[in-house]
Amino acid sequence: MLFRLLVPLGLLCALLPLHHGAPGPDGTAPDPAHYSFSLTLIDALDTLLILGNVSEFQRVVEVLQDNVDFDIDVNASVFETNIRVVGGLLSAHLLSKKAGVEVEAGWPCSGPLLRMAEEAARKLLPAFQTPTGMPYGTVNLLHGVNPGETPVTCTAGIGTFIVEFATLSSLTGDPVFEDVARVALMRLWESRSDIGLVGNHIDVLTGKWVAQDAGIGAGVDSYFEYLVKGAILLQDKKLMAMFLEYNKAIRNYTRFDDWYLWVQMYKGTVSMPVFQSLEAYWPGLQSLIGDIDNAMRTFLNYYTVWKQFGGLPEFYNIPQGYTVEKREGYPLRPELIESAMYLYRATGDPTLLELGRDAVESIEKISKVECGFATIKDLRDHKLDNRMESFFLAETVKYLYLLFDPDNFIHNNGSTFDAVITPYGECVLGAGGYIFNTEAHPIDPAALHCCRRLKEEQWEVEDLMREFYSLKRKRSRFQKKTMSSGPWEPPTGPGTFTSPENHEQAREKKPSKQKIPLLSCPSQPFTSKLALLGQVFLDSS
Repeated sequence: MLFRLLVPLGLLCALLPLHHGAPGPDGTAPDPAHYSFSLTLIDALDTLLILGNVSEFQRVVEVLQDNVDFDIDVNASVFETNIRVVGGLLSAHLLSKKAGVEVEAGWPCSGPLLRMAEEAARKLLPAFQTPTGMPYGTVNLLHGVNPGETPVTCTAGIGTFIVEFATLSSLTGDPVFEDVARVALMRLWESRSDIGLVGNHIDVLTGKWVAQDAGIGAGVDSYFEYLVKGAILLQDKKLMAMFLEYNKAIRNYTRFDDWYLWVQMYKGTVSMPVFQSLEAYWPGLQSLIGDIDNAMRTFLNYYTVWKQFGGLPEFYNIPQGYTVEKREGYPLRPELIESAMYLYRATGDPTLLELGRDAVESIEKISKVECGFATIKDLRDHKLDNRMESFFLAETVKYLYLLFDPDNFIHNNGSTFDAVITPYGECVLGAGGYIFNTEAHPIDPAALHCCRRLKEEQWEVEDLMREFYSLKRKRSRFQKKTMSSGPWEPPTGPGTFTSPENHEQAREKKPSKQKIPLLSCPSQPFTSKLALLGQVFLDSS
């Protein structure tokens, strides 16, 4: 049955390509509807590879290269463009070689999909030019931020960039993307209330909270998600510490009987006793920090709602045990299936496969139509809407497939990997540990180590090389001066080796100087061949 659900993917992607500049219905004038970036194609691209459809992946890559143009007069959501377009292109770029696409010299540090991702991200940068560093919610792809654009942005729309932007900075060597993402994260952290909570919407010009409801759902959700995933991706203890502090406040003020309610961010009083379907990502996030028991209890609460309706309504009134008026729909969201996939990988609990089975049967029975899978407009009577969200292909289908495919390359435990030669030396890719962005686009964390040296690493190499040649010159002069004056002593003064403590101090005081090109070190022939997720482990044998 899962196979039958996934078969239409190839047909959908065959029907969806948008050809830039295609003629209008009368054959004379361009149709404005064609002047867009092909969102569904980009969003669904890595799903094709995960499902094993290599030929269609290769075809869509060619379609995107020939037709996508970001120089268009369109107002775009900064948040959605980042998670769907930038994230989708980065993931597809890093998976291209595995999909049999012929990659150019220097990959993964260069490539057409990477250049497209960078171009799209640069279109978003004007949104971050605010007094607070928190971005506007909308930007015009041709003109930047429109005059009169509202400064009110949701919390998730500010704090959901570090995964994509840090990856982009690492691959391109341009720090601007990671820098703006980190500033936005920090401004939100500094804006939390005295009881440790953040609200739902904030004015990015003044830093004042406009909507003060605090919770884990819509408008806030992926901010918390990106603190955890950013911490894992970047091995950043500060980001994880920030999340753990939030987690304490969330438990103290919003959790009741393993449900999470909405509360007033300054007082902690309940403002909305509802469960939102978007909150169903939370058990999966809990699993990433090892909180399996709490994750399973909350997951089972959410699963009871699914069994009640055959899907998750957008809003569910917890005390009444029923849907909320005008929020009865289910647009085939992935969050509960996402949590099931994470928890099943962590526990192997068969209950999680039961949810997957129920999801496949519900979607197949209720929402399947001739050209795809339709949004369920009302879960009470299963009426359908004439639309299918791109996240159904990008996320829902993907997480379902991964739940039932334990041997998928995404689940690699490091037992296999590819060694790739880049302009910066040899690096390891495909060893597993993929980090999914909030649109389920997997990022290979090892790729962040392939294309540039961290500044500290660059200084270490430069300093060691200068010290080596300085020491070599000193030793040469010393040997010329005398050949029999006793055992050689390490010289002192500038240009000598220092202790780690002194080296750290010297690095901090290092004056500005002309940038020295990074050294392209040769591939190590023996001790550093064993590597996992970009971390090299020496083989002492």
